[in-house]
Amino acid sequence: MKNKIKFLGMIVLILSFSFKPINEKRRIVIDAAHGGKDYGATIGDASEKKIVESISMKIKEMNKSSDVEIVLLRDDDKFIELNERVEKINTLNPDLLISLHVNISKDINTNGVQASVCKENNFYNASLINANSLVNVISNESLVKRKVIDANLFVLKNSKCPAVLLELGFISNEKDKNYLTSEAGQNEIAGKIVECLKN
Repeated sequence: MKNKIKFLGMIVLILSFSFKPINEKRRIVIDAAHGGKDYGATIGDASEKKIVESISMKIKEMNKSSDVEIVLLRDDDKFIELNERVEKINTLNPDLLISLHVNISKDINTNGVQASVCKENNFYNASLINANSLVNVISNESLVKRKVIDANLFVLKNSKCPAVLLELGFISNEKDKNYLTSEAGQNEIAGKIVECLKN
């Protein structure tokens, strides 16, 4: 009888390690920057807040992976204070934060996709790995690849998870702007981010 109980106990133990618990799904928070009264970088009718909101919605729609959960910090045009963003992020306790932005420069020839991470974030190494992966995947003939830089930004510094601020291109550059505001360009960016998150 003892041996039978011991055998059944071992079977239960083996089975418990054989199945992946549902709660092991990777949670990714997408933070569409700005919103509401804060338009972000703006050139003509094109605004940062609209571009990143649209791309963030596409990321969520395109994600079909059963291993990845996409949570949008904002899914409409609302303004969220930085400290409120951080509170929401830390309450969600994600595996990764991606804060979507669009860049601007006085030099209209400056272009490309780049990312920022913060050395003061406790997950700096993981942030750096994710930042490089995202920049590598998103850059193409339409978006030049730029560097991953260190930036002591509030959301990056205070998020208790790997955190990447992703600048998707320069709205001040005509080629970047046309790509970022087009349906095809936004779909391509969103699709590449979703593919990157599967790995």
